[in-house]
Amino acid sequence: MELVALLSSGKGSWAQVAGLINRGEWDDIILLGDSFAEKFTCDKKHEFVKVDTSKRIVELKQEIMEKLKSKFQGTEVALSIASGEGKEHMAIISALLSIPVGVRFVALTQEGIIYL
Repeated sequence: MELVALLSSGKGSWAQVAGLINRGEWDDIILLGDSFAEKFTCDKKHEFVKVDTSKRIVELKQEIMEKLKSKFQGTEVALSIASGEGKEHMAIISALLSIPVGVRFVALTQEGIIYL
């Protein structure tokens, strides 16, 4: 399964994403974020997709959908939205469902990776 994770604002949220990347077994890792998020580093192979999070929600959804539509092999993805804000979350979820691909929310807890 592919991991799709948003890298945006939120204290400690990048650590959550890093933990998911390092502890999970992912077919592919796709990270979304703005130009600041390009600074994120990890040891596992991943693809960074730069998006303009300052856009209005409909435009952001369209941009995400266009940039992600050819990236998935399966019918569902693991999605982390621990980072970011509501507008970004709504845009990414809507874009993924419009591609269409199913979404399984994923989080890193003290017990390990869980699907919500």
